[in-house]
Amino acid sequence: MASNPSKPEQYRALGLSTFAFTLCFAVWTIFSIIGIRLSEDLGLSDTQLGLLMATPILTGSISRLFLGIWTDRYGGRWVFGILMLTTAACVYLLTFATTYIMLLVGALGVGLAGGAFIVGVAYTAAWFEPERQGTALGIFGAGNVGAAVTNFGAPFLLVAFGWESTAQIYATVLAIMGVVFLLLAKPDPMAAERAGDKAKTFMEQMEPLRELRVWRFALYYFFVFGAFVALALWLPHFLIGVYGLDIKTAGIIAALYTIPASLFRVLGGWLSDRFGARRVMYWTFGASVVCAFLLSYPPTDYVIHGIDGDIRFTLAMGLPMFVVLIFILGFFMSLGKAAVYKHIPVYYPMHVGAVGGVVGMIGGLGGFILPLTFGVLNDLTGVWQSCFMLMFVIVAAALVWMHYAIRSAERVEWAANEERTDLPELASPQLFYPLNRKKTQDPTAGR
Repeated sequence: MASNPSKPEQYRALGLSTFAFTLCFAVWTIFSIIGIRLSEDLGLSDTQLGLLMATPILTGSISRLFLGIWTDRYGGRWVFGILMLTTAACVYLLTFATTYIMLLVGALGVGLAGGAFIVGVAYTAAWFEPERQGTALGIFGAGNVGAAVTNFGAPFLLVAFGWESTAQIYATVLAIMGVVFLLLAKPDPMAAERAGDKAKTFMEQMEPLRELRVWRFALYYFFVFGAFVALALWLPHFLIGVYGLDIKTAGIIAALYTIPASLFRVLGGWLSDRFGARRVMYWTFGASVVCAFLLSYPPTDYVIHGIDGDIRFTLAMGLPMFVVLIFILGFFMSLGKAAVYKHIPVYYPMHVGAVGGVVGMIGGLGGFILPLTFGVLNDLTGVWQSCFMLMFVIVAAALVWMHYAIRSAERVEWAANEERTDLPELASPQLFYPLNRKKTQDPTAGR
């Protein structure tokens, strides 16, 4: 860090960016609720509904790469504030759409709200020292609770005022926050260093992306964040279709998933600081494999041909058990989201926006691809639980790759007689070796 900001300055920056991100995330997932009403009005198939829900996620994902680079260059204050004002205008214009195609075009503009994540990560990380960045970014990332705000509050606005007024209310609130952020936020402590980096070319800023490690982090985030967003969008529709709930009840239950998947990110950041991201990622993927497998099991009738005749029974998951498993899944995904982003400002302190933008983009693309795929699988298989079958395959693959990478890195260490793993216990900052930075400390110190 270029300077040492006081704690009040740190808390001010963290509070503003977290609240702003919460509102942006609420806007980003607005189609999880208004999409259901639009589907009824326009007679959409599950594939069409999935595409409508996923379109904002596409824009939010791709924009993260460019927004991250702009944040590295110009600072989070201006990028964040202007982004909120632009998104608010797009949300308001959405209310003039009258056809499905117009809604898809409007959804592209709404998706800019999702790019707020990487802007906030780069802005927040710059205010905190490395040993506290995990906790700070965990608190900031808890802004994912904006999905719960939408799942809980938007159904009531929808029933009372209609989808157009709901979108207008969201646009107004976001615009106000954009103005407030520009007025109250301060330039981050790394602004002076950033000014010296403005001469760097685009390719120089993208230099860290040559490392396979970056793309492995992106796969992790594809599941812990992309699947989180996908389920936040899909769950109300799933609950209505499987359990016959009304939209208000479905929204409340979906919030029981999105709240722990957001707020416990704070705990994930602290655990990553305290015990290391490797352990947190193992906990996350291990628990998620179990939950996804149980959730993927469809209601099934069995017939056993016994001695005295057929024995028939049915295995099906009731709503209470479903809610419990979803809560557990959301909890561990929240830990994983924090653990993944703990790495970036330490490995790549001068490339947080670029590297974080790519990781966030791939994760966000999961939020685009998965809802669309859920809809396609529903139409092709006719099995509601097919969405969790797909999630099981993804998280199992991520767990296997992570374990293989860690074991391979340890074999290299043993051969070289040094301790410098590819995914170190992040409670030991002295083990980090960021790109283009010479390691001046003993790699085994502090172990």
